[in-house]
Amino acid sequence: MAYVKKWEHDEKLNETEKEKLEYDGLEILKDIPTYAAGGFESIPKERWAMFKWAGLYLQKPKEDGYFMMRVNVPSGILTYEQAVTLAHIARDYGRDVFDITTRQAVQFHWLRIEEIPDIFDRLEKVGLSSTGACGDITRNIMGNPLAGIDPHETFDTRPIVEKVYQFFQNNEDFSNLPRKFKMSISSNVHNPGHAEINDIAFVPAMKEIDGERVTGFHLKVGGGLSARPFLAEELDVFVRPEEVLDVSIAVTTIFRDYGYRQKRTRARLKFLMADWGPEVFKEKLLAYTGPLPTRGESQLVGWNAGYFYGVHAQKQAGLNYVGLNVPVGRLSADEVLELARISRQYGNGELRNCNSQNLLIPHVPDEKVEGLLKESIFDRIRTNPPKFIGYAVSCTGIEYCNLALTETKERMRRIADYLDQEINLDVPVRMHMVGCPNSCGQRQIADIGLQGIKMKSKEKNGMVEAFEIYVGGTLQDGGKFNEKLKGKIDGDYLPDVLRELLQYFKDHKESEETFFAFVERVGKDPLQDALDRILLQVVPQVS
Repeated sequence: MAYVKKWEHDEKLNETEKEKLEYDGLEILKDIPTYAAGGFESIPKERWAMFKWAGLYLQKPKEDGYFMMRVNVPSGILTYEQAVTLAHIARDYGRDVFDITTRQAVQFHWLRIEEIPDIFDRLEKVGLSSTGACGDITRNIMGNPLAGIDPHETFDTRPIVEKVYQFFQNNEDFSNLPRKFKMSISSNVHNPGHAEINDIAFVPAMKEIDGERVTGFHLKVGGGLSARPFLAEELDVFVRPEEVLDVSIAVTTIFRDYGYRQKRTRARLKFLMADWGPEVFKEKLLAYTGPLPTRGESQLVGWNAGYFYGVHAQKQAGLNYVGLNVPVGRLSADEVLELARISRQYGNGELRNCNSQNLLIPHVPDEKVEGLLKESIFDRIRTNPPKFIGYAVSCTGIEYCNLALTETKERMRRIADYLDQEINLDVPVRMHMVGCPNSCGQRQIADIGLQGIKMKSKEKNGMVEAFEIYVGGTLQDGGKFNEKLKGKIDGDYLPDVLRELLQYFKDHKESEETFFAFVERVGKDPLQDALDRILLQVVPQVS
């Protein structure tokens, strides 16, 4: 290692930190071929958690030996060859499940250790990797899925994202961080990179320097969700494009060397930022980078929540991108192959993942748009989806995740389809469902967040899967997390409870008023009162 582990003599290190001192997470990559030859039984139980550094988690139940794999897709941009390779992996090894994540990555399930070396080989041949997609390390870099073609970007961020991503890939100087480290780099003025919920985020800005207007970034640090969510705070610095890598290295170094390692629940960068504050953090940052200009003028003008539905002109004359809805982010291998075929026939073969769990097909000439839209796959993967399924997001849930308390993916899809049949609104409502407090489905930033819990049911004489409802989340204007309504709802009654709650919204909203704006105008109390009445009407009362 080229650095000193300043924390190694701390007697209060948590058990994971002690294990990482003995076995760096990236070492698992060297051992996987041996384990693959020996089968799952050859893997020592104490090594199970280290597979995260290779982008692998054991599914539930862990003892069955099936892995989930997450594949990095920086800024969500896939070539035709990459998309086809991923589809074949899903078909050959993953029981036909292809999931788009809320960080623009791709996720597989049902993988066996014997298959991992071949999967790694396939990924490497097309320039993809799962290394660092999980674990206490720099994760997939979230960015603008329209990078390079975007009329609303201040410049093309693809070269910057690629440079930063490649620097941290397999870099043992940064493979032992206190916890996961999430990055976002985007110059789109509508914040599709969800800057405020990342550990470090670069957002578009301008500054006059020596009489010249310079395009660059502002820097936000210390965002994150989970059970104790924090919004990232902006430092008083302006970062030129050529300085992004150095600043990224500096912030990651600060986290590595000063982040908390005694309690896993307080190990994210957000806790260090909360304790230090932006001024102290800036001072420490400049000690690594040298002087940086103070902040300039933000170029952010709103938040699009990562949605790009429909046909839109690119900044290249005569070309268009087509935004598609992938219901709750799940595709089959054949669907991915068909989308790749369509993209190559009508565009340049690229598919681009959005953090809303959706897809884009770019580079479609004007004269080919009509033909593309007639393809039969767009009966399901729609360009203009209904207002509930089109804005529904879900984590993996209990189907595969060891941490989840409830089933989410299929439940969210069914609920959204049901609401689209029952309620007609003049605005979409963003609904995010998560199966546990870790919030991979980003519950806190939703109009309506649904968090899974276990609840004792008198009616059913036992524990049932249930949900809490949160209202009023956004990343507009710096962000605001949604707030919990009192009440726990048995999952079986959740569709009807949501129908009635949304009917209340429809009956009392103003024309074109969004759900977030409605909550801001009327407050949480009227919604709480409405929910209390709905629960008495919809849920059987057992004495």
